Amino acid sequence: MHSEPNAAGEPVMEAVVTGRHVVFSHGQESGPWGRKISALAEVARSEGYGTHSVDYRGIVEPRARIAKLVDFCKELSGDLVLVGSSVGGYVSVASASLLHARGVFLMAPALYLDGLPELRPGVLDCPATVVHGWRDEVVPYEHSVRFAQSYHSALHLLESDHRLHNQIRVIQYLFEYFLIALDLPPIAFE
Repeated sequence: MHSEPNAAGEPVMEAVVTGRHVVFSHGQESGPWGRKISALAEVARSEGYGTHSVDYRGIVEPRARIAKLVDFCKELSGDLVLVGSSVGGYVSVASASLLHARGVFLMAPALYLDGLPELRPGVLDCPATVVHGWRDEVVPYEHSVRFAQSYHSALHLLESDHRLHNQIRVIQYLFEYFLIALDLPPIAFE
């Protein structure tokens, strides 16, 4: 905790948590600060995390995206939470163990799709939560079911499409719970 005066000169107590970072990875058709990422960044900051979003625009090759994420995160110290949407979800999962991520939060992740390199067995060694839309026209929700079963991850299927824009408020709540649960005993993810 530290205290700084407000405009009236009265001390205001603020909690300062250093060394906690959320790094966002966007999808193929979006940018680093799209609607979902911006909404979740607010939640992360309210929970004491620094927020970062890697800009993958112009990078189509998944391995190049993974390399960019790993390189970006080398500059960060402390707890790392990866958040990915669509192909950004694939990138987050593929990078999680390399970066010793504390947790991974995925939205309509592009997993088990033709054209993407196969994930190595046991690729994930941290808690994960997956959010997917029943009406996803890009990545079948069954892929997230398969992933959640394989990695014993929390799975939330919502009445939405691939973009999940009509469910942003619900996703914010799920993400807030996910971040809070990371500070609880491991049983929170069992």
